[in-house]
Amino acid sequence: MTRPVSLQKRPISWGKVLIMVFFTWFVLACLVLPNLNLIRQVFFSEGGLTIKPFQKLLKSKRAMKALRNSFVLAPTLSLTVGLVGISLVLITEYFDIKGSAVLRLGYMTTLIYGGVTLVSGYKFIYGDSGVLTQLLIQLFPNMNIKWFQGYGAVLFVMTFSCTSNHMIFLRNAMRTVDFQTVEAARNMGASQWRILTRVVLPVMLPSLFAVTILTFITGLSAMSAPMMVGGTNFQTINPMIKDFANTQTSKDLAIILALILGLATMLLILVMSRIEKRGHYMSVSKAKTKIVKQKINNPVVNVLVHIYAYALFIIYVMPVVLIILFSFTDSKSIALRQLSFSSFTLENYKYLIESLSNYKPFVVSIVYSALAALIVGSIVVIACRLIQKNRGKKIFTTLEYSMMIPWLLPTTMIALGLMMTFNVKQPYMFNQVLTGTLLILLIGYVIVKLPFTMRMTKAAFFGLDDALEDASKNLGAGELYTFRRVIFPVLLPTVMAIAALNFNGLLQDYDMSAFLYHPLNKTLGVQIKSLTDDMGNPNGLALTFVYAVLMMIISSVVLYFVYGRGGKDNMKE
Repeated sequence: MTRPVSLQKRPISWGKVLIMVFFTWFVLACLVLPNLNLIRQVFFSEGGLTIKPFQKLLKSKRAMKALRNSFVLAPTLSLTVGLVGISLVLITEYFDIKGSAVLRLGYMTTLIYGGVTLVSGYKFIYGDSGVLTQLLIQLFPNMNIKWFQGYGAVLFVMTFSCTSNHMIFLRNAMRTVDFQTVEAARNMGASQWRILTRVVLPVMLPSLFAVTILTFITGLSAMSAPMMVGGTNFQTINPMIKDFANTQTSKDLAIILALILGLATMLLILVMSRIEKRGHYMSVSKAKTKIVKQKINNPVVNVLVHIYAYALFIIYVMPVVLIILFSFTDSKSIALRQLSFSSFTLENYKYLIESLSNYKPFVVSIVYSALAALIVGSIVVIACRLIQKNRGKKIFTTLEYSMMIPWLLPTTMIALGLMMTFNVKQPYMFNQVLTGTLLILLIGYVIVKLPFTMRMTKAAFFGLDDALEDASKNLGAGELYTFRRVIFPVLLPTVMAIAALNFNGLLQDYDMSAFLYHPLNKTLGVQIKSLTDDMGNPNGLALTFVYAVLMMIISSVVLYFVYGRGGKDNMKE
């Protein structure tokens, strides 16, 4: 008897088998085994379970001080960034502040530069040979030129560099506030303060909780700011991991610090997930009305808020303006921290172009960032397609969660795992030693961008109309042809937008590059860090400013591509 067609065995798709073999290898070789190897090296280094690394950690004053500093910085940073971030959103979106459009542009400058570039800008202004410090010395000759160093300096720099999430997510949350509820509260006699605290801010609470936890994680994982302005008295976990990793006798301390940081990150992400599942405050109005900016009734408060708004604007914009101006200034004027029309020059840009050693880091970072963005985009698109077509199957659910592993781990832990696993031949990596090669940094870049790319691409896939695929199949098109000619063109704008953001983020990376870069092929982040170590070298500073300006131009173009030309709609989940 002939079996029904639905019960007949389908031919094996060898293409799908090969794809699943690849993903199994990729997840195990790049995401799981390197991190398990770290744990093995710490707790099973002597053939059995040992707690000696913990004992060594407790005896290390530097390591314990770094841990304490990180767990002091993280909560205070969450508080200061929260206060400043909320005030930025209220200034630009809720209150009627003169020049709010210009203020918004200034507050969003952190979106076009960050990391070592941003810290170097603040160091150029406030550091021991900075512009402001030189002015203050003329007024107070006996002042301590190293005043901008330590915990206060790190907190200041990171407070004004970590408000990007507030300007993106809290602004979007503010736009969901229903103005009818504000009007109703005002008609009932509620004061402006009461309306703000009891009507407006509760709508923003879910987003505020999420960005606060992200800020806490950022504080724990801080690297550039403590390394560059923390001085010898305030070093946090990540800079200490880097120092210990470079010393053979202290590598176990580096690993255990990375594990502690990883556990703390996992715990905080778990808390953030719980908060997201609680739901959101929602308006009960059937027809929402757009928020109308509120004029501050008290004239004294109105003046004080305007002064505060423009003081913040100056703090945000000053590094960007000075970086741009000094990039067109000769070395002598840079050394004296003086600006004048007579010192205007294009020699700094010519100096970049004419020397291979100067423009090579820029080219290296562009190539690495572009390749990583392309590879991670390709991997995630294929993975999301498999997950979409096999909803509910355990193996594909496992694949989805596996791709999110890097979200649970700090960058330094991922880098250490790769560096200390692939420094010897591994059968599952085709018996190749990767540490010290060009390939290992590319692998690291791909890994750290997996979670963000996965989350955004998956949202785009599940937002597709199934009718498109059904219509194509009804016309006799095969699955591969349907994906290539029908599905992928619809996804392409979103995929390109995500790739652009990944490229932008990797271009100025330092945390991963510091561990995995090839000695003969420095990345831009590593090059800028090495140049800013000597703020007294005018030629090095000039080159740093040129790098920063070029990166800001690229980042601005990327942001315009993503948000300014309809990319914003494509990025919506």
